[in-house]
Amino acid sequence: MKVRGQRECRDCEHRWSYYETGSVDCPACGSLRSVGVDERTRHTDTPVSLDLSPYRRTVDADGIEAIAADLKRELRSYRNRRGFIRGGELRPFDGTFLAATELLHAVDVLARAADGEITDDEEFYLLDLLRGTDASERPPVASVPESMRAARGLAIAEAVDDYRREVLTWLADNPDPEARRTLGTVAELVKRTRALGGDVPLDDSEALVRATRDVSTALRNGDETALATANERLARLH
Repeated sequence: MKVRGQRECRDCEHRWSYYETGSVDCPACGSLRSVGVDERTRHTDTPVSLDLSPYRRTVDADGIEAIAADLKRELRSYRNRRGFIRGGELRPFDGTFLAATELLHAVDVLARAADGEITDDEEFYLLDLLRGTDASERPPVASVPESMRAARGLAIAEAVDDYRREVLTWLADNPDPEARRTLGTVAELVKRTRALGGDVPLDDSEALVRATRDVSTALRNGDETALATANERLARLH
């Protein structure tokens, strides 16, 4: 949607940025009476942070089952509030969003494990994700258990597709036919991953992440070389 990002309070005349607060309430006096004072600009992002430290403390004491439901709600809420256009500017495809999506899929799979039986490798993988997600860190490919590879592939496909759709929205105001064509190839690979239930080589999924980030770099920085690199990566995946 397009919003007026600069707000002015009608009661105390304080001005602030809606892009930074995500609220029309005056941060100075709390008044709900405010008005936008600039032109409407495309905006999809909501200021939101992710702090998983309470879940790390609980899982150490009570195990994965004790945190699964609340953690999934937290991760879904974070993902639902995130966007990648702030005040008309395209934001990067960041690691926290990607890791949060992967953690959500991992928790969902392990929470549904038969008889609650989780292998040591699966538990270590989930704990590694839980430790690193809010620091934008994910476990390396080599440490992903075989039983979790499809979940990781689906998570990457979902996160990439979310970002791809946001970029297409941004391109409506900032046309770039070549980037749009590249995103079409990204969509085909996402569709293929989903059709296979995520069961694709994890190196291919990581290459899709890198290609998506190359497209982002190209558009945010006007870097034609980055777009060419994205197309090369995608061609190898085809």
